[in-house]
Amino acid sequence: MTIDSVADPLRRFAAEAPDEEALRYEGRAWTWSEWAERVRGAAMAQVAAGLRPGDRVAFLDKNHPACLEVTLACSLVGTANAVVNWRLAAEEVAYAIGDSGARVVFVGAEFVPVVDQIRAKLPAVERVIVVGGDGDGDGYEAWLGEAAPGEPEHRSGPDDCFLQLYTSGTTGFPKGAMLTHRSLTAHNAAAAAAFGFTRDTVNMVAMPLFHVGGTSWALAGMAVGARTIVVREVLPDAILDEIAREGVTHAFFVPAVYGFFTQLPGVAERDYSSLRCLGYGGAPMPPPVMRRCLKVFPVDFYQVYGMTEMSGVFSVLGPADHRDAEHPERLLSAGRPVAGAEVRVVDPATGKDLGPGEVGEFWVRSDQHMAGYWAKPEATAETLLPDGWLRTGDAGYRDEAGYLYISDRVKDMIISGGENVYPAEVERVVSEYPGVADVAVIGVPDDRWGEAVKAMVVAAPGATVDEAGLIDHCRSALASYKCPKSVDLVDTLPRNPTGKVLRRELRAPYWAGRERLV
Repeated sequence: MTIDSVADPLRRFAAEAPDEEALRYEGRAWTWSEWAERVRGAAMAQVAAGLRPGDRVAFLDKNHPACLEVTLACSLVGTANAVVNWRLAAEEVAYAIGDSGARVVFVGAEFVPVVDQIRAKLPAVERVIVVGGDGDGDGYEAWLGEAAPGEPEHRSGPDDCFLQLYTSGTTGFPKGAMLTHRSLTAHNAAAAAAFGFTRDTVNMVAMPLFHVGGTSWALAGMAVGARTIVVREVLPDAILDEIAREGVTHAFFVPAVYGFFTQLPGVAERDYSSLRCLGYGGAPMPPPVMRRCLKVFPVDFYQVYGMTEMSGVFSVLGPADHRDAEHPERLLSAGRPVAGAEVRVVDPATGKDLGPGEVGEFWVRSDQHMAGYWAKPEATAETLLPDGWLRTGDAGYRDEAGYLYISDRVKDMIISGGENVYPAEVERVVSEYPGVADVAVIGVPDDRWGEAVKAMVVAAPGATVDEAGLIDHCRSALASYKCPKSVDLVDTLPRNPTGKVLRRELRAPYWAGRERLV
């Protein structure tokens, strides 16, 4: 069967296995025919609301099947679902929704106060639909009930964007990566081959749907007819219980979650007999945590290296490499490219390819790449080159066997607990605190989160800066994971002749003696 749309597998399995369970969430389950009917209903409801191809909707909630329904509905209508990080501060949520130009916003009941707070800043929003809630408070179910039967007349093209995921930018504002039928279909195929997704897979989706580690992981399983288990939020003990109860075969978590797993009492005595694949990525895995995991979980581990702009994973370190006694160093690598992906190591200054062991920037080319950043042509041109190569911003090298090793970042991004933090957006908030004359934000090692955010602050002449007060100030304007965990008061910040802060010099003392600088 030729797959031109991410919705094609939904149609296929609704026809071939209408009564088999497709998805389960918090004790509720839907068969393939029921799931397909709900997606068509969500699509027809968009048509009835006057949404047209190219329009955006936005979704703000913790993991909920409705988010996947809306995404698949958008793929039928020609619209795009801008899934917003629910961990963001209200002003950041306002920016993302406003930037997308969403005409309809779907919001989980517990986040209605956030949307109410910023509603006046969202002039393009015509309707807010509440997802979940008690009784008649579930506006989403009522909205589905209003839809006419049938299927939209629109036929999407392979390069139509149906999913828009926001990734933080070096300017201090997030960018909407436009993912298409072509990019996600290519990712689905690569993921199926890399992770062994098959018809009998039971796929747990526990990572947030505003990440590719959530939505792309879910779509990859659905593409082969896997049964999907959606987890609303990460509660380690409950997740391990559900793996055993539902016979989960495949799951993906960020390294911090594995750290929580291994700290649970009796974790090694639990039932993991159904598991075939445990994936991890989004941040470096601390070697002590990996060693504990290999003892606790007698299953196949897969490290993934990917990014939003590539619809998910493009390089994988497979299970054999995790337990290869002859090459223990490969546990520090990001594996090798997946099928259909090419990776170059390039001198960012000259654009020339570098040889094994030489550190440069990773460039990747595959049908998985995004169409570009929404309404940001200059940023798109900087990242996505005309010949299809995408600049990752990550620095590293390739060994003689083709394994990729990430050693640093070309850009200044910090990854804390799998979340991307760009110094510029934190610095923008810190600089507004009374008494701050200058600031640079860096990532420093953290055994639990991989990196922690640190602010290096220069006080204005005659002023004093209250470190605790500064952190509280950041918490009022930023998501908690973006806030500095510590503040260092310094006399000056090192800068180059053009005035750019030399973050590498600031980071160096904290990362001394470590093989990886991220």
